[in-house]
Amino acid sequence: MRHRNVLVIGGAGFVGRYIVNQLVGRGCRVLVPSRRRASARHLIMLPTCEVVEASVHDDATLQRLAAGQDAVINLVGILHGTEAAFERVHVALTRRILAACAGAKVHRYLHMSALGADPNGPSMYQRSKGRAEQAVRESTLAWTIFQPSVIFGAEDSFLNMFARLAAIAPVLPIGGAAVKFQPVWVEDVARAFVNSLDSEATVGKAYELAGPKVYTLRELVQFASGAAGHRRPVVALPDGIARLQARLMEFAPGEPLLSRDNLDSMKRDNVASRQPYAPAPELGITATPMEPEASLYLAGLHPRSRFGGFRARARR
Repeated sequence: MRHRNVLVIGGAGFVGRYIVNQLVGRGCRVLVPSRRRASARHLIMLPTCEVVEASVHDDATLQRLAAGQDAVINLVGILHGTEAAFERVHVALTRRILAACAGAKVHRYLHMSALGADPNGPSMYQRSKGRAEQAVRESTLAWTIFQPSVIFGAEDSFLNMFARLAAIAPVLPIGGAAVKFQPVWVEDVARAFVNSLDSEATVGKAYELAGPKVYTLRELVQFASGAAGHRRPVVALPDGIARLQARLMEFAPGEPLLSRDNLDSMKRDNVASRQPYAPAPELGITATPMEPEASLYLAGLHPRSRFGGFRARARR
């Protein structure tokens, strides 16, 4: 079946913009709800993409958004918050979306989870992601779950954060320096979602998404700072001091750079279960190395906007 009308919840975010862009490129009509339409201005100019202001935590609104859609993609997630916040955003919202799909007779559902998602995991983030997966697996929808490692790309909040810190700090003290990650390129994640949309082979399956190489956190911080032109020594903090650092960061204004729950997540390596990693062939992607892509944007060498071609064709 060809799914031409797609509701992308969380489409205005980092990964969402790439998925929406690829869906539009394939001729899909995409609906993206956002609390503030202005925050999705990078999507407004795309042809066949409609951005609407809406609260996705309202059941009636979700039902209205899902009506007439062929598929729903749920990308909503948070990295920081209380247990109640994780429950609301990851678990309760997922259940609401699944119910809206069932009510609107939308059968195809794609779900963004995470490597390490586990109802019994060490962090609130991992446990809530695991409970959300349980809800998806128990549904009667034609679902597919994606479990990426940390995602890198020009707008990422991971490598860019370390690059920014290196610009102002002479030394980079970090907790969990030996924890392993397997960064996956945002374009690969987006292609995995879009390629699976019409694929019967992906229904009822969960896919780990990762890059070709495993790094320690120390190596990633060293790479990010060096690529940004601010190579700094990295100091591994003992667990107790790392937790104190994270607690202080939680009290800082705005989104914390690091929380104690993040440290709890790092009690487990964030890597694919099978090494060397190779993406499932039905996803139609390759595992893109981090260094060539990330070196460009960390150095401030941004490619021309991916959206320019679509805007030109739409005469906008």
